[in-house]
Amino acid sequence: MNHAPRIRTVVSRTTLVVALGAAAAACGGSGHPLSARPYDAAGQLSFTDVVGDSRKVDPDKPLEITSKGDEERITDVTAVDASGRYVAGELAADGSRWHSTSPLAAGAHYTVHVSTEDQDGAPGRQIVDFETTAPTTNKPLGVTLGPASGEYGVGQPITAELSAPVKDKAARAIVEGALKVDSVPAAEGAWHWVDDKTLHYRPKEYWPIHATIQAHSNLKGIKVADRLWGGDAKPLTLTTGDRFVAVTDAAAHSMTIYKNDQVINQIPVTTGKPGYETRNGVKVVLSKEPYVRMRGTTVGIAEGSADSYDLPVYWATRVTWSGEYVHAAPWSVGEQGSANVSHGCTGMSTSNAEWFFKNVRPGDIVKVQNSNGDAMTPFNNGFGDWNVAWKDWRNGSALTAGTPEGPKLTDRARLRPESV
Repeated sequence: MNHAPRIRTVVSRTTLVVALGAAAAACGGSGHPLSARPYDAAGQLSFTDVVGDSRKVDPDKPLEITSKGDEERITDVTAVDASGRYVAGELAADGSRWHSTSPLAAGAHYTVHVSTEDQDGAPGRQIVDFETTAPTTNKPLGVTLGPASGEYGVGQPITAELSAPVKDKAARAIVEGALKVDSVPAAEGAWHWVDDKTLHYRPKEYWPIHATIQAHSNLKGIKVADRLWGGDAKPLTLTTGDRFVAVTDAAAHSMTIYKNDQVINQIPVTTGKPGYETRNGVKVVLSKEPYVRMRGTTVGIAEGSADSYDLPVYWATRVTWSGEYVHAAPWSVGEQGSANVSHGCTGMSTSNAEWFFKNVRPGDIVKVQNSNGDAMTPFNNGFGDWNVAWKDWRNGSALTAGTPEGPKLTDRARLRPESV
C-alpha cells in the first residue's frame, strides 16, 4: 500500500495537517511504472484547532511535509505565493521529509506542489493551497530602491533606503536576502550595509556595457524582527550604455577619457591648488547642471578674502555632494594643462566642458589620481563605493561576512556647497 505524504505547519500551539490522500493506481498503456502519468492523489485538508474558521496559518512557523512509512518518498516540493515568491527548502536524502528554510510571508496565499514516487517508481502529485495570517503591525518596514529607473553609466550603484533602522545581524540577513538584483549580462555583485537604514549594491567590477539591471524587494509580509514586517517596495530597471571613464592626472594637469577602454579625448585641466586639493579616487557622476552659481562662502571662505569668489559656472558635472564638479573655467585657460589653481573642482575650457557635459551621464566614472588631496570617502559624499576593495565590500554584507560598523551617511542637505 502506498502512503501519501502530509503537509503541516504550526498555528500557535496547534498543528495544521494537510493529508495527501492514498495513491491511486497509475494509468498508462505501456505497463511500465516510469511511463505512467502521475496519479492525482485525492488531497484532503485536515485542520486541528485552527483559529476560528479562517483556515489561515502562522507565517512564523515552518512549512513541513512528511511521508508516512517507507513505501513512498517525496521527490520534489515547490511552494510559491501569489506574487511569485518561492519558499526555499531542504529535502531529506531518503525523501521522507521536506521543510522550509526561508520564512513564509504574512497575509499571503501559497500554493504547494508535491511530487512523490513509490517503490515501483510510480509518480504521484498533490497540490495544496493555504493562506497565512496578516502581519501583527501597522507600520511595515518600507524599502525605497534607487536610483529612479532609467539609463546610467556602468558605475551606478543600486541603493536601498529603509523606513526604520535594522541593527540585529539576523534581521539584516532577512532584509538583505529579500532584496534581489539581476543583471543581463550577468555580473557578480553584493549588498553592503552603509548604516542601519541604508544599503548599497554594486558588482565586483563595473556593470557590463548595454546591460539591463532589475532590482526588486521580496520583503513584503516577511517578518524581520519582533513586530516588524516587510512592506511594499517599487521595483526599478536600469540600463547601461557604453563604458565611459574619465581619468584625471592632477600632476600632469590632463584628463583622459575612455569609451569602452579606448581613448576618445584628452583634455588639459586644472585641479585643486594647495589647501584645496582635489580628492583622489573613483567618483561617480551624480548630476549635470548647465548653470551653477558658485560662491566661496559655501565652502567656508570668508567673503572679501583673497580666495573669495562668486561666479556663474556653466556645463557643470557634479561628482560629490560637497560641491566638486567638472566644469567650464574660462578664467583659468592659461593655467589649464600646466598648473593647479582651482578650489577643488576640475576646470577646463568652455568648449571642452560642454563636450564633457554632453557625453557623460549619471553613473559614469570620474577618477582622479596623483593629487595631494584626501581620498574620496566611500559613502558620505556621493558614490565613492568603488574605492572599497571587493573583499571589504563583501565584509559589509549580512549574508557573506557579517555587518561591521561602517561610516555613517551625512545629511546631504548639509553637503551641497560648490567650489571652483
